[in-house]
Amino acid sequence: MEEIDLVVIGAGVSGLAVAKTFYQLNPDSSLLILEAASTLGGTWAKERLYPGLKSNNMLGTYEYPDFPMDPNTFGVKPGEHIPGAVLHDYATAYAEKFGILQKIKYGHKVLIAEHLEVPEGGWVLTAQEPSGSKRTFAAKKLVVATGLTSQPFMPDFNGQESFEAPLFHNKDFLKHAGTIKTAKSVTVFGGTKSAWDAVYEYATNGVHVDWVIRASGHGPCWMAPPYVTPLKKWLEKLVHTRLLTWFSPCVWGSADGYPGVRNFLHGTVIGRFIVNTFWGILGNDVITLNKYDSHPEMQKLKPWSQAMFVGAGLSILNYSTDFFDLVRDGAVSVHIADIDRLSSHTVHLSNGKSFGTDAFMSTTGWKHVPPMQFLPAGIEKELGIPSPTPENDDDATQVWNHDAAEGPAGPEQNLHPLADAPGISTSDPAAAPSSSTPVTPYHLYRFMVPASDRLLRSRDIAFVGMTTNITFAPIAHLQSLWIYAYFQDKLTPQVLPPLNSSLESQKQQDAWTNKKMESVQYETVLHSRFGKWRYPAGHGAQFPDFVFDAVPYLDLLLGDLGVRYHRKSGWLAEITEPYGPQDYRDVVGEWAKMNDNS
Repeated sequence: MEEIDLVVIGAGVSGLAVAKTFYQLNPDSSLLILEAASTLGGTWAKERLYPGLKSNNMLGTYEYPDFPMDPNTFGVKPGEHIPGAVLHDYATAYAEKFGILQKIKYGHKVLIAEHLEVPEGGWVLTAQEPSGSKRTFAAKKLVVATGLTSQPFMPDFNGQESFEAPLFHNKDFLKHAGTIKTAKSVTVFGGTKSAWDAVYEYATNGVHVDWVIRASGHGPCWMAPPYVTPLKKWLEKLVHTRLLTWFSPCVWGSADGYPGVRNFLHGTVIGRFIVNTFWGILGNDVITLNKYDSHPEMQKLKPWSQAMFVGAGLSILNYSTDFFDLVRDGAVSVHIADIDRLSSHTVHLSNGKSFGTDAFMSTTGWKHVPPMQFLPAGIEKELGIPSPTPENDDDATQVWNHDAAEGPAGPEQNLHPLADAPGISTSDPAAAPSSSTPVTPYHLYRFMVPASDRLLRSRDIAFVGMTTNITFAPIAHLQSLWIYAYFQDKLTPQVLPPLNSSLESQKQQDAWTNKKMESVQYETVLHSRFGKWRYPAGHGAQFPDFVFDAVPYLDLLLGDLGVRYHRKSGWLAEITEPYGPQDYRDVVGEWAKMNDNS
């Protein structure tokens, strides 16, 4: 069995970025990308391009830093949201330009990943081929890039066996696209952005939509116009402007080099007043612009949570016509209720109402666990990926028993206004392999690598794309470089102890290494715990889910790499000009030159 230098599982946006960076910096090494689907792109794979699918981002903010999306080539104009088909073509062009397209094996679903003993380390992968037969691959290094949206979560409904109409998850919308023409009435279940997309597509094609949003859930997601605040600022630019990122309490925020400003805003009475005012203006502006209080049906779509506590669920109205006209005109009926049961072509709600339907689409999210088995048994906890919650442990976030990441000393007490975060339920059945199996959240250092002693020493696995945000492509770009440096033992020593230290004695080296390992583990738990308190209305309790904290996260990665993270032309531009993919275009080359890897 041939041993491959790097195997990447998943050919989505993040997986392609990792493969490209590895191949760019190490072109003589062997590389393999295993993709379960028949096309690349992940969310933007051909088989997932449901009708009307577009990105929340407009042209210029969803692209790899070193591969700009040329308007003439891809047919998207400035100010336009990017169609899903264009993003698939763009990802294909990226893979082709950087020579990794031919490294992909499609239709290869990885079933098992088994870790070998250190010091050699490495992984043996068992994959199912398109023919159904199984094949094994040996990998010196492994990157899991399956992301958080590869396995749909489809709940079981009472009576579904007698429903006698199409019943499907939004991942399979393309397979059931014919219902747009054949159905007279459909049911859309869920309040996520995918639900809004489905409602719009059906209703604009003359199909009546009964839209059911769980009364026991988090309610409809926040939907903002592309331009917000009284100054009509482009929202994607707003969240990437350093000045405004300071208004978001963040445990890694000091990585941006401005701890004094953050301490003032979140640690003083005047600062807290300013922060509260900012979030009040932002949230009220969205509610006012959308005119939720102008119509009884519109009121049902008014968000239930404060804007501050929503992560990447903060979505954009990227539709070509006014979405809310469909609600006001009666093309869409909104029901705030749970599904009681299904019967033949009929949906019965918990409030006693029922209605007929020709199809039922469930937009109930995704299973967040990686779609494969890891061996040896029990290694999930070491890996830092979701594992069954220990019995009698309701939270189980402290894998390494670092109590300082919990309780009064934790981030919810130190970062205003997290101490007063709303008591929103963070339970999410989609986080588990089945609705009855609760699992721990992700515990990955820098949201990428295991923080257990043994795996930090072997440094042979990383996870990429395990965050949700609207900065996806730049984050994938920098995460891929960070992972490469991690595998090559070339992160700055202040971040991780080098495997071959220059300290004089073995005793000194071991003591220093153990101290750094403890610091890494503590920080990993702290960042995981922070998500629960910072984004209780999002998915922060299960995995990293953030919006305004993306720029300091990129600062953190650049600092680990020893690359400058203040990348604007001067101090005024640094705090007032929004960051975008173009600001990180030369990062790989800069790092390579610093490390004699050009």
